[in-house]
Amino acid sequence: MAQTLEKVSVIVPLLNEEESLSELYDAISAALAPSFDFEVIFVDDGSKDNSWEVLAKLAKQHKHVTGIQFRRNYGKSYALQKGFEAASGEFVVTIDADLQDDPAEIPGMIQMLREGHDLVSGWKQNRKDPITKTIPSKFFNKITSLVTGIKLHDFNCGLKAYKRNIVERLDLYGEMHRYIPLLAYWDGYRKIGEKKVVHHPRKHGTSKFGLSRFINGFLDLLTLMFINFYLQRPMHFFGTLGSGFLLAGSGITIYLVIMRLFYNQFLTGRPLLLFGILLILLGIQFFTIGLFGEMIYKNRSENRSINIKEVIRGER
Repeated sequence: MAQTLEKVSVIVPLLNEEESLSELYDAISAALAPSFDFEVIFVDDGSKDNSWEVLAKLAKQHKHVTGIQFRRNYGKSYALQKGFEAASGEFVVTIDADLQDDPAEIPGMIQMLREGHDLVSGWKQNRKDPITKTIPSKFFNKITSLVTGIKLHDFNCGLKAYKRNIVERLDLYGEMHRYIPLLAYWDGYRKIGEKKVVHHPRKHGTSKFGLSRFINGFLDLLTLMFINFYLQRPMHFFGTLGSGFLLAGSGITIYLVIMRLFYNQFLTGRPLLLFGILLILLGIQFFTIGLFGEMIYKNRSENRSINIKEVIRGER
């Protein structure tokens, strides 16, 4: 009786990478074909070049290929989310399409999953990128590690391996893809590992990410921290701020009233009075925001959808 091979789903988000796709598929196949049943899910995030035509050709030639094409560019997080939803393997791997990450690292990462890790993140220790990318990335990774408490050297590495139950629970948007280890950790998956991986210089095309991704990344980190701690209880956050402003404003107002009634000090020309009233109004506004947040959370609905133009699957 033939042994059933473990299935691995490899998800490749891409944008204008037509020159890399065939070579990347060959490298993935060479790394996995001997030991695994596998599928490669290419998610075309609105490419303007011939990437989709290359993927259509690959799908005709190889039964392991699935392609998903967006009508426009939504961003890497949405591309990964759709890839996760389409994956059927017990292990799920993500890898960028630019050939800088080496698919030969995948079996080693899967072995770490077998040994008990829930998630394994790649670490590009010897990164082959210009200094304009490496220095901001090191700063970003250091700050993120300190804020989140997760000891990873490279949150931005596109090469990651997951057990299937993790990706089934993800809901990515914005720049959240770089925080998947944090999302998994908050969801109770605490065995997060790291593997040093080979990093190659870019062979084709140019990077699709600029300095703005780090700024957006920090903003998304703040969003995540707020969502994790206060999404289900927004009144605790806004109510606390509102209470502070109300107490301060009320204290100032009471002080001024006492000074007027008992010490015959006039309030005209006293900026402190206006400041006290401002604090009271801010306090009321924060309380109102907290109440609205509670109502929105109780009645929230997910209404964002991705407009998929076409899906192709390898010919069996």
